[in-house]
Amino acid sequence: MSAQRNIWLGIGCGLLAGAFWGLVFLAPELASDFSPLELAAGRYLAYGVFALALLAPRWRKVAAHVGRREWLALSGLSLLGNTLYYVLLAFGVQMGGVAMTSVVIGFLPVAVTTIGSFDHGALRLRRLAPSLILGAAAVACIGWQSLRSAAEGAHPQAVLGFLCAAGALASWTAYAVLNGRWLTRLKDVSAGDWSLLTGVATGAQALVLAIAALVITRWGHEAQAWMRFLAVSAGVAIFASIIGNALWNRASRLLPMTLVGQMIVFETLFALAYGFLWERRAPTPAEGAAIALMLASVLTCVSAHRKPEHAHA
Repeated sequence: MSAQRNIWLGIGCGLLAGAFWGLVFLAPELASDFSPLELAAGRYLAYGVFALALLAPRWRKVAAHVGRREWLALSGLSLLGNTLYYVLLAFGVQMGGVAMTSVVIGFLPVAVTTIGSFDHGALRLRRLAPSLILGAAAVACIGWQSLRSAAEGAHPQAVLGFLCAAGALASWTAYAVLNGRWLTRLKDVSAGDWSLLTGVATGAQALVLAIAALVITRWGHEAQAWMRFLAVSAGVAIFASIIGNALWNRASRLLPMTLVGQMIVFETLFALAYGFLWERRAPTPAEGAAIALMLASVLTCVSAHRKPEHAHA
């Protein structure tokens, strides 16, 4: 019963993390006057400031469990899961649209689950095959629509946006796997504190991004645009980075990698819902098929984990 409770608690944490993370896909639209580099710098500077403020009263106690190896890992994880990932994602949204980018990122469950199947004691890949096939089919639906639109000239930047989204997919897949393994290894650091420490490392990297943004981009924005930019940066930092990451870390500790990968689908589903509301439209047939396939992929994976491994005997 305890294991079952952990599974459902982990699924709940994954679902809530997805609801908060889905907001990330709207940020480039809400602050479209700013480049992806500026958006990433603003979000992660805010993430670093808020994380440092929350850790400050307990800094010595938390830092006592974090050595040189952990800080190096946090820097790498921050780059893969935050800085590089978000820049590529923002480019994907601005050039290919919210729906296309969010569904490409929806391929994350397939990638993470496949890698997780090689962990010791994980479900065999053949047990996960139905879920992986459904997830891959979901991405194929939206990828076909994106490439077709570009070929017809409706969205000439759609292919480049698709490639940026694919790069974001690769970056976050590496983060999800490595972060999950570090959370398993570190017993003395809570999921929330690991998220805050990641924020501190990400904030340091965001300083470099801010300098690059100052050099590369033009900052001739109006006061109203700046206020919107600051509000979006702060909102995404609090809800998506601090709260969402803490929930994800909790799910990563409660669920096996082969199941936690499927929780990323909730980010895609919420991002699609937010995107359709923002664009005031219904999903296309290809997007509707992709949504149905993603839901079927999650349900199939959960069902596989609830069945005993020796059921075939």
